[in-house]
Amino acid sequence: MLYLTLFICFISSILVTPLVKKLAFKIGATDKPNQRKVHQKIMPRLGGLAIFISFLIGYFLLQPTSPYALAIIIGSFIIIITGVLDDMMELSAKIKLGGQLLAALIVVVYGGVQVQYINLPFNGSLELGVLSIPLTIIWIVGITNAINLIDGLDGLAAGVSSIVLITISGMAIMMNDVFVTSMGFILLGSTLGFLLYNFHPAKIFMGDTGALFLGYMISVLSLLGFKNVTLISLIVPVIILGVPISDTFFAIIRRIVKNQPLSAPDKSHLHHCLLRLGYSHRQTVLIIYGMSAIFGLAAVIFSQVQTMWGSFLVLAILIFAIEIIVEKIGLVDKTYRPLLNMFQALRYK
Repeated sequence: MLYLTLFICFISSILVTPLVKKLAFKIGATDKPNQRKVHQKIMPRLGGLAIFISFLIGYFLLQPTSPYALAIIIGSFIIIITGVLDDMMELSAKIKLGGQLLAALIVVVYGGVQVQYINLPFNGSLELGVLSIPLTIIWIVGITNAINLIDGLDGLAAGVSSIVLITISGMAIMMNDVFVTSMGFILLGSTLGFLLYNFHPAKIFMGDTGALFLGYMISVLSLLGFKNVTLISLIVPVIILGVPISDTFFAIIRRIVKNQPLSAPDKSHLHHCLLRLGYSHRQTVLIIYGMSAIFGLAAVIFSQVQTMWGSFLVLAILIFAIEIIVEKIGLVDKTYRPLLNMFQALRYK
């Protein structure tokens, strides 16, 4: 029944997306070209509504049960309303953040989805106490915006989200977590159906409706699936979400280095850097898909490592690889090359 529902969601998304495309033009939910955008013509957004409708079809067919289910669905409606309004009239950053905070509060306070303690090395744990609620909210809002930030090329956010969902669902199967597996599969089928219209050259964008919804759902599912299974809590979902988290982290570093506001837009995200290096639109998207798949594989390996030192080794290799890539492509700044400069100095000694 699970795989049948995934297929139904996939077909539903294929059928619903053209209808949402017509609706987007009708209500003015379109994206106009500007100096920051890659596309050259007016494009319909709101595609995330097709993902959401297909997700709801799958949810009501499969009816996965969990104490958290109702709160997650209520929160998703709040996120969708926020996204639709933004796709129609471009809400201010404060109002968008307000919608995200409200959705997160519903899940955390009403639903009880909380990170209550952090597992530490050598069998220790740190109780979060009063910090449990704010830290969980920060995670949900942070991941929601991280997915939104990578939504800059045709098929990029939908494809990366699909790879993340495959990883989360696969690991949930390994842990016999029926609810996370079911929700992940439903969302995966809905996203893949939309991706057929969204891959380059895109016929429709997911808009904030889709990016915020996918980010919200991924953030919540990653909390439910992995908050208490690793030696260091939240490491697995952080690795799975390595591409959007890294891009967001270095965007913050970049703006601090350049003394710019954190909310300032720029054209120096991961996909922009790869495009500047001469890769085509499609090549850039596929390269980032590959990066996301590597992070997913690394998360699986990390979760299966039996020793503390093995876990640290996996993390060290990942951090080293990320730093080299960041310096190579100029994700922070073209002059930021500490490791590469060090290797160059050693080479000429």
